[in-house]
Amino acid sequence: MPLDLATRVYDHSFRIDPVVRTLLDTDFYKLLMLQMIWKLHPEKRVTFGLINRSKHIRLADSIDERELTAQLDHARGLRFAKNELIWLAGNTFYGKKQIFEPAFMEYLANFQLPPYELRKKGGQFELRFEGPWTGTTMWEMPALAILNELRARAAMKGMTRFELDVLYARAKAKLWGKVERLRVLRDEGTLRVGDFGTRRRHGFLWQRWCVEALQEGLGKSFIGTSNVKHAMDTGVEAIGTNAHELPMVYAAVAPDDAALRQAPYAMLADWAKLYDGNLRIILPDTFGTTAFLAGAPDWVADWTGARPDSKPPIEGAQELIDWWRARGRDPQKKLIVLSDAMTIESIEDSVRYLRGKAEASIGWGTNLTNDFKGCVPNGAGGDLEPPSLVCKVIEVEGRPAVKLSDNPAKIAGPDAEVERYKRVFNYHMSAPRPA
Repeated sequence: MPLDLATRVYDHSFRIDPVVRTLLDTDFYKLLMLQMIWKLHPEKRVTFGLINRSKHIRLADSIDERELTAQLDHARGLRFAKNELIWLAGNTFYGKKQIFEPAFMEYLANFQLPPYELRKKGGQFELRFEGPWTGTTMWEMPALAILNELRARAAMKGMTRFELDVLYARAKAKLWGKVERLRVLRDEGTLRVGDFGTRRRHGFLWQRWCVEALQEGLGKSFIGTSNVKHAMDTGVEAIGTNAHELPMVYAAVAPDDAALRQAPYAMLADWAKLYDGNLRIILPDTFGTTAFLAGAPDWVADWTGARPDSKPPIEGAQELIDWWRARGRDPQKKLIVLSDAMTIESIEDSVRYLRGKAEASIGWGTNLTNDFKGCVPNGAGGDLEPPSLVCKVIEVEGRPAVKLSDNPAKIAGPDAEVERYKRVFNYHMSAPRPA
């Protein structure tokens, strides 16, 4: 029976209506990275912090601090359930059985999110997670999901049951219109689309509906979801590889400029000790894609593909195609994963452009799971614009962490360190784009 989202949102009969219901409500790449961290860096201390790139959205003015604290505390009380651990241990991911080692599964059985630090400042929340990397890394998804859903709940608080019904009816129709356009794209040729929308979703239940809509509408062209809980419950593939935090941490502890320049490749070498095949996807933009590709050892070109994350999708994809050709590899045998702020229009343009040039896969995020623009009934509720929230590494063993990105709007870190990284990585500033 289809879930009545409007009634579910309107009728809160719980002491606490949890945003995060299980530790499995996270992205698959967090578990893959956690296994690497647990195996190779169990003692390293890493601090994560919340960054709101949408400065005009004052989160602390709309989200009640007590409610936020209650949700964070609830998440800290969660443990992996036995059936979840059995599913993780016994399932096949990316064609490989027991991708997670038995000893790592034992570690997960006792896992608990570590403490957090929360305070309000200037209409924003300052939220930090400090401690062993094995614990703090797992706060990223729950923290972002909690903040995004609490903001959405606050915006919908004044809506009537009927207005909520209209809101979700419009949002469903809007998403289904996108699905119909994707069907046209599928009928033209190969199409691969996955859900990457956990971090900035409207809500847990809405993301579940989006996953089911893509299942229904796209069939085999829907390749899975990054959300592990939804993958388990809906029977689709859990997908994802690695994220910027890995090279950021490796870079932060580099003892000198020469080691800093090699840090992204040292991280990839360590990743390759654990994972192969379609899990060997390069994420080249942490300190600038062009410099990364120019300095990459030749073995990096043998990896399965790449995820250009912060250049315009066609521009980033073509740069990779040119690089593979220059390195003597066939781009048509490579996989390009496009996942940065993809809209239905950029999906259509990119997929059509890449056909015959390389294999393309789309990781569809915020525009899939949090697009309510034009759906709010006139005069009802508040602003449902999704804020650009990230939870990034800010410190490693007491040393500052930096991210440059191909989009200057995403640069993070202390000014002096940012300038040092720009020099070391021969960073060339491009025009900022909305982050």
